[in-house]
Amino acid sequence: MSRVAVVRGSRGHEPVRRALDLVDYRKVVEGWDRVLVKVNFITTKTWDTGATTDPLVVEAIIHKLQELPVEVLVVESDATMTNATKAFKATGMAELCESNGVEWLNLRHEKDRVELLIPDGLTLKKIKVPWLVVESAVISAAKMKTHNATKVTLGMKNMFGLLPDKFKGKYHMMGIHRVITDINTVLRPALTVVDGFVAMEGNGPVNGSPVQMDTIISGTDVVATDATAARVMGFDPREIGHIRRAHEKGLGEIDDIEVVGDGVEAVRRIFKRP
Repeated sequence: MSRVAVVRGSRGHEPVRRALDLVDYRKVVEGWDRVLVKVNFITTKTWDTGATTDPLVVEAIIHKLQELPVEVLVVESDATMTNATKAFKATGMAELCESNGVEWLNLRHEKDRVELLIPDGLTLKKIKVPWLVVESAVISAAKMKTHNATKVTLGMKNMFGLLPDKFKGKYHMMGIHRVITDINTVLRPALTVVDGFVAMEGNGPVNGSPVQMDTIISGTDVVATDATAARVMGFDPREIGHIRRAHEKGLGEIDDIEVVGDGVEAVRRIFKRP
């Protein structure tokens, strides 16, 4: 059984801290010297639009990690339409990192890369990622959003952004649900934190409408965390191709989930679909 925390609370550090403690975040980073906090910057829009990860969520994660003997970096990679370096600055994330003594990186510019073979890949046989990613524990600091190609974009979809390629549209043409499953087969986050302080519904992941949810969802099983977040948004997780396929591949749970904290029904809302 996988444990997922659903915490309701006004925007601030406390709901994030509570969500992390409920899933024993310390245990999942034991043995690692470095933790990468992977944010979602598909655009330069700020957190209050529902499009990008809230810097306040990341700051709360940083503060918890700084209690441990680990190096912390905040990372993202360029997308087809977005320069991650510009997004770090426009969203206030760069300033937040600098004020907390944490380095931020655009992974596209990391030249030391390693090729990972994907066992039983649905579409991809291998991917090439920065060596830094393989040498570190990864926290997927995702945004709670709808998505016009994948219905939702949460922790698993956020891991797609670890690929250093700028022109990621080619992967959509290969079958994006299968690609996301393949990536999470070899790059599973140690912890997923879904930022739902302000989420997005409708025409996501960029042009939808902001929704104040006052919710943080966290878990060490990314499939279970995404399945729970999907339920919060009014989706059956089995209708989300990459969540269903990942579960079928044995990467995580869809139903065998212990939800702790405030529970799904305390925050559930039927999101407008893309």
